[in-house]
Amino acid sequence: MTSPEDESVSWRLIGPVSELSKKQCRLIYSSDGRDADVCLFYVSGEFLAMDARCAHSGGPLCDGDIEEADGVLQVFCPWHDYDFNLKTGKSSTGLQQQVYEVKLEDGNVYLKHTSELSLQPFGQVKEH
Repeated sequence: MTSPEDESVSWRLIGPVSELSKKQCRLIYSSDGRDADVCLFYVSGEFLAMDARCAHSGGPLCDGDIEEADGVLQVFCPWHDYDFNLKTGKSSTGLQQQVYEVKLEDGNVYLKHTSELSLQPFGQVKEH
C-alpha cells in the first residue's frame, strides 16, 4: 500500500546550469534505484530528460549517439540502435521512453520527478 506522498512529483534541484551545460548527457541517479535513473541531455542549448534505461532491454541511453534528423533530436541506444525522440520519448519502433519536465531557475537546473535525484549514486558511503 503506497501513501499519496509516494506518488508526488516534485521539482528536484540537479545543479548549476554553468556546470550541467558542459556535457551533452549526464546520468542522474534516483533514490528509487537503477531503473528510475534519468538521462539529462543538453543539446542545442536546451536541457531535456528521459529515463536512462532503454525501454527495449535496459541499455544505457546516456552512452548513445545523439543525432538531429529533420529537426528532430534523437538518442540511439548503444545496444540495439533503437531511436528515441528526446522531446517526446517516442521511438520509430513503437516503444516509448518516459520523458521529464526540466526548468531553469536562478541559474539552476530542476527536473520534475517522483524520487530524489542526485549527480552521485545513492547509498555509497564516502570514505574520509
